[in-house]
Amino acid sequence: MIEHVDDVLAAAAAPPVGLSCGPLGAVQAADREIGRQTALRARAVAEFAASRPASADRPQGAPGAMSAERWAGRADVLRPVSEWATQELVVALSISSGAAEVLLERSLTLVHRLPGTLTALEDGVLHAGHLGPLLDHVAPIADDALRAAVEAGLLAWAAGRFTTPAQLRDKARREVLKRAARSAADDLARAVRQRGVSARPDRVEGMSVVSALLTTPEAAALMAALGACADALPEDGRTRGQKMADCLLDLVLRPTESGLPPVQVTLDVVAPLGALLGGDQPCEIDGQVVRAEMVRALLAALTGHPLVSTADGTPADSTPADTVQEDAAASDPAPAGPATVAGWELSEDEDFALWSAQLEDRILAGDFDAEPPPDAPDGNPPPRPTSTSAAPSPAPPIADGWWARADAAVDDASAAVLTAQQALGHARRLVATARRADTTDETTWATGPAGRVTAAPDALTQLHAATGRARDTLAGLLGATAGGGLADRPRLVLTDALTGALLALTDLPALHRAARSGAALTPPGATGRYRPGAALDRHLRARDRRCRFPGCRRPVPGSGELDHTTPWPTGQTNAANLTGYCTGHHRGKHQAPGWHHHMTPDGTLTVTTPTGLTATTTPPPY
Repeated sequence: MIEHVDDVLAAAAAPPVGLSCGPLGAVQAADREIGRQTALRARAVAEFAASRPASADRPQGAPGAMSAERWAGRADVLRPVSEWATQELVVALSISSGAAEVLLERSLTLVHRLPGTLTALEDGVLHAGHLGPLLDHVAPIADDALRAAVEAGLLAWAAGRFTTPAQLRDKARREVLKRAARSAADDLARAVRQRGVSARPDRVEGMSVVSALLTTPEAAALMAALGACADALPEDGRTRGQKMADCLLDLVLRPTESGLPPVQVTLDVVAPLGALLGGDQPCEIDGQVVRAEMVRALLAALTGHPLVSTADGTPADSTPADTVQEDAAASDPAPAGPATVAGWELSEDEDFALWSAQLEDRILAGDFDAEPPPDAPDGNPPPRPTSTSAAPSPAPPIADGWWARADAAVDDASAAVLTAQQALGHARRLVATARRADTTDETTWATGPAGRVTAAPDALTQLHAATGRARDTLAGLLGATAGGGLADRPRLVLTDALTGALLALTDLPALHRAARSGAALTPPGATGRYRPGAALDRHLRARDRRCRFPGCRRPVPGSGELDHTTPWPTGQTNAANLTGYCTGHHRGKHQAPGWHHHMTPDGTLTVTTPTGLTATTTPPPY
């Protein structure tokens, strides 16, 4: 066993926390071997799938073929694979059909869309738990070159550092939002349409799990409100989670009888300057990565400042519907607009149906000589008649006899071929029109204020690229005081341009004072007492945002849990000696035997285990 462990560890790169000895080393070796075998299984499944092509199945529409609904619902990577390959996996692995299809889809996605991830899994850079973030956020990127670039960047970021799946997921979401904003927007639009509440039985008989799929601001506000209601209740032996569940039932089932006090919900919103000016930079709500548009809508609702979200720099809700229609019509590069009947504009489907009916009239009338105009690409339909009410000419009588009937059948087949050719030409025209419109839309956005703000390398360039209206609304937001929809004045985060590390946290009045005096903005200084003052407390929570223990994702509680790395009064109460923890890891830092925590002045925390393994975390960059 030991020889096998040594062989595995020697063949792979050392993990970022180092290699342990004894049983813990065996655990590390087993985990890396699981990753290697996961990669081998993915390659084998993909090879098996290649031997089961979909061409062997009955074609769509044939009796006994897969239904159109099931076919449409299959993942793209499964389209070339026989539907019966899943059933072979069921029998071979003793798993359900659903699990077999997931395994098939994940394996094909890794092999064909994320080859770098598969290699990193084999080499021990990633473990099996890291696959979820990459499959969920990187694999769906349609552009091959962009997907490969995002994948390579994430793998380079994860290599050589302590990275949990949750941290990798956050990083992947940020990169996709920055570099594949349209794909992310499409995913969000689909997800919003799936909002809802569901219930399923729990593992324990008599219990059920209620799930609510909500937008991130809705979910954060709901959890904050339930937590505040639970915290307002007296101590009676129930856990906080039990109190939150009871409050939820009281608020929903007995809203007039609960007697719960009103609460004020606090959400920590982190938005880059460019996002507030109309750009596409990713933001945060209570530590969760969200799209800029979602934060702009939330802040506009809370403050009454309609933040810029359209390409021309006007508020998103200030453009009348008729203006939108006119703009869309003006920017449509189609060579010809849709047909009209009695003054009503037809959709593309209605337009095509009208043209098909007219074509059928001409075929029935024996008019087979009409050809598309010479300037119509790809067989565009012939010019439509000016009147849609003219009655078609009567069809010529068909002579009796089997030869005449056969000749008529040939004519019918020719007409069908002509109709198909005309339909194909019309479809090609629609595709070309859509591509031109998409290119025009992308170019318009990129050259407009929002695109220039997104592409700007720094905050000053973003301000210069924004419209005057955007700068005015931003100034109004930054000048807002506590009260109303905001619990506190918005703060400005000054960061290092290269690393994204927090340099100082300030607001608009302090920024004006610093500009007049020429003084540099720095973190709040040390205090002579045990607890930090309000400014230092705010700075530290903005710097750490989540518990700094390696792998932990819990938020730093609103009061307390800012720990002195060197105990006070030997160590000062300042930014270089204070670290944010969740309650459990704060207790572990002081009570767990054999653990050591060391922090450098820039906030880099190194945790050493009793067996000598070390993991390092830095404050999350902005």
